[in-house]
Amino acid sequence: MSLLRPSGEDRNDDDALLRAVAQGDTAALATLYDRHAGWLLARLSRRCADAETVREVLQDTFVTAWRSAASHRGTQIGGWLWVIASRRLVDAQRVRARTDRAVQAELADSKDWASAAPSAEERVLAGLEYGDVGAALDRISPELREVLRATVVDGLTTRETARLLGIPEGTVKTRAMRARRELRAALELLAPEAGPLGGTA
Repeated sequence: MSLLRPSGEDRNDDDALLRAVAQGDTAALATLYDRHAGWLLARLSRRCADAETVREVLQDTFVTAWRSAASHRGTQIGGWLWVIASRRLVDAQRVRARTDRAVQAELADSKDWASAAPSAEERVLAGLEYGDVGAALDRISPELREVLRATVVDGLTTRETARLLGIPEGTVKTRAMRARRELRAALELLAPEAGPLGGTA
């Protein structure tokens, strides 16, 4: 199963499909689902081992796309769907973590508490949506933010990111360097004591 969205002329088809979805065309939504659900499912599964959560997030992604199609502007449809999906996954993981903690809090045996703690991946995901890092991300341009999420959070290669976002590989590298610089600057403005993302640009 490919982790990459369709490329080439399919992007124009995506735009037409989304316009039809915005007008209430359920057949267009089904076609959009068939085109993108496979790679979205694969990428979500890389982030979350719970198949039920992944399925729920995938369904919620397309429900959100149905409701928000008319407000979509500019970005590639695949990247737009992934932003929705990744945010829904963060929400689902945060709810699951809170539920787990509530259950564990009722147990007298404190040694079981560790099992309810969010994983390192969940903390990274949450950090990109909330808190200082999330606020800093909001300060950089959308095209830089997309590259940063793809390369840092998802761990995609330059080639994979280029295909996902529909831009040249050289543009991915340039935007990744600019995104890291801008994110560091934004973090310093928000919290001078906060360090950079780590590593070199």
